[in-house]
Amino acid sequence: MTTATTTATNIFGIRAIIEAINSGSTMNKIYLQKGLRGSLFFELNLLIKEKGITTSVVPVEKLDRLSKYSNHQGAVAQISPVGFHDLEDLIEKVLKTKEAPIFLLLDQLSDVRNFGAILRTAECTGVAAVIVQKNGSAPVNAETIKTSAGAAFKIPICKVDHIKDAIYMLQASDIKTVAATEKTETSIYDVALNQPIAIIMGSEHRGVNPSILKMVDFKAKLPLLGEIESLNVSVACGAFLYETIRQRSVSNQS
Repeated sequence: MTTATTTATNIFGIRAIIEAINSGSTMNKIYLQKGLRGSLFFELNLLIKEKGITTSVVPVEKLDRLSKYSNHQGAVAQISPVGFHDLEDLIEKVLKTKEAPIFLLLDQLSDVRNFGAILRTAECTGVAAVIVQKNGSAPVNAETIKTSAGAAFKIPICKVDHIKDAIYMLQASDIKTVAATEKTETSIYDVALNQPIAIIMGSEHRGVNPSILKMVDFKAKLPLLGEIESLNVSVACGAFLYETIRQRSVSNQS
């Protein structure tokens, strides 16, 4: 079966997806019908495991909708419209060109509109790279790109097996990590951000994972003066990034 396209980022059919993976296309996620069997599916499954591609087992009705009721053979893949960077190589490259880079880690942020808004703010504040986890994170799709106002094409995005892997790598390169969390008494305004820094934002519902909070260099929060207990994650991220820019601007003037 030749490659067929339902939208700019969807392909369907097991052979078509295998060909796309082998050609180097970056997959957001592959949706599979429960109970698939056969040699072709076995070949696809081996590729999925080898490449660490995120999958989801779904009812056939969802596959029908994603493929617009075409012959999907039990598999539909979302191809990312952007390529992803290798984090280790990128850190090395960035440290050679920037004295105090800013990295941004998103701990299983799941909403594509929040993701897009954060990418837009990150690009505007000179963030060197945005790092996400392969599983459980919002994909880079058409909605992400639209909300980012095209920033998704301009800022490097890295995918890692686990956010912890990225934190270890950043800390090994003397980049300080600061997690945004309400579980601290420290204000973001009291953290020194005019050094190489990596800011970690959590998911919309649970924030930064407690196991990650244990390994970061700093934990910080924003002051909340009203009755609502938390900010939208993209708004909070913007506040953290612009406080970083403010501190660096003041430092440069002194």
